[in-house]
Amino acid sequence: MEAIQKDLIPKIKVLCGLTRAAAAPPLPARSSPRTPSNRRIEIVAIGTSTGGPNALAEVIPQFPADFPVPVVIVQHMPAAFTGLLSERLARNAKISVAEGKMGTVLAPGQAWIAPGDFHMTVAAAVTAASGKNWRLGLNQNPPEHSCRPAVDVLFRSVAAVGHSHVLGVVMTGMGADGVSGAKEIRDAGGEVIVQDEASSVVWGMPGAVCAAGQADGVYPLSQLAAEITRRVTHNRVMHAAAGGPTASKFESSTKMESSTK
Repeated sequence: MEAIQKDLIPKIKVLCGLTRAAAAPPLPARSSPRTPSNRRIEIVAIGTSTGGPNALAEVIPQFPADFPVPVVIVQHMPAAFTGLLSERLARNAKISVAEGKMGTVLAPGQAWIAPGDFHMTVAAAVTAASGKNWRLGLNQNPPEHSCRPAVDVLFRSVAAVGHSHVLGVVMTGMGADGVSGAKEIRDAGGEVIVQDEASSVVWGMPGAVCAAGQADGVYPLSQLAAEITRRVTHNRVMHAAAGGPTASKFESSTKMESSTK
């Protein structure tokens, strides 16, 4: 038992961001922003691993209560811990935070964390009240990058349904999970930003996205929430100035559902 404790405790500390893991050799911190488009963000997808719980605890509480789109999150964690993480974040956040459940309809101002040992996906669905909408899916398909949940699985799914209206965010973490998913988001016309090396516990995942040329911007942890909010609200302001619609598909569907009650 003592030997198990000696082996397990350091790993838990690293997982929770309580100590700094040995980092991989530094990668070039380059971003590859594209020409700004008129696209509007309709969903934020976040992927993180080592050091992620503390990083999320800094970012999620900074989102305003009227955050206009849903947030879906993969944190590499065992099943016993993702529920506790969602509860911890919910206590300090202005938006609601919960562990993802099969069939949950996405709505603005809410965040869902993939439960441990399940991949989480976003898929199109049809509801009687609001027509086409997006729902969460969960599966136990084989791990990717030795992880379940995996960031790439989530990112691929949001790219498939959200196309150019997705903002992917890759935060502190070991390995390269998220690189191929970030490429799919950008190939579909969406945006991807990452946490910088200096503020990351391990700059593996965000560094790999940068090295692959799949980052539209690199930001310190202290600026991530503000940058996410800016990108989400930016085109809404542009649409309002141009006299176009400002409500998202989620805001509109919520109003429709309310009107039917």
